[in-house]
Amino acid sequence: MNDRERHDAGMTVRREALGDAHVDRAVAGTDAFTADFQDFITRYAWGEVWSRPGLDRRTRSCVTLAVLAALHHDEELAMHVRAALRNGLSPQEVAEVLLQVGVYAGVPAANQAFRVAREALRQEPGEA
Repeated sequence: MNDRERHDAGMTVRREALGDAHVDRAVAGTDAFTADFQDFITRYAWGEVWSRPGLDRRTRSCVTLAVLAALHHDEELAMHVRAALRNGLSPQEVAEVLLQVGVYAGVPAANQAFRVAREALRQEPGEA
C-alpha cells in the first residue's frame, strides 16, 4: 500500500471511529504547521495500526482508553470515549475499562478518567 492509499484508508477508519464532524474540524484546522502531523496520524495511527486485522475496533478502543487514562491524556481520552461508543462499546464497558485502569495504573488515574468519561458520555454521540 502506498502513502496515498494508506492515507485514504486511514481517513475512512478515522471518520468511522471519530465521526465526520470531528474529522472535518481537524482537517479545517490544519495549517502549514500541523499538516505533516495530521498526515502522520491519518496514515500511521488510523491507516496502519487501527486498520490492522489483529484486533477488532472494540478491543483497540479498550486498549486506547486504558493507555490514555493511565497517562492522564484527558482531552484525547474524552475524544476516544466517544469513539469507543461508535466502535460498539457500551458506557458500562467503558466503566469496566476504567476500573481496570484503577487496579493497574492507580486510583487517581482512574478517578480522573471517570470524571472525563462521564462528561464525554453526556455529550452528543457524534461529537467525537
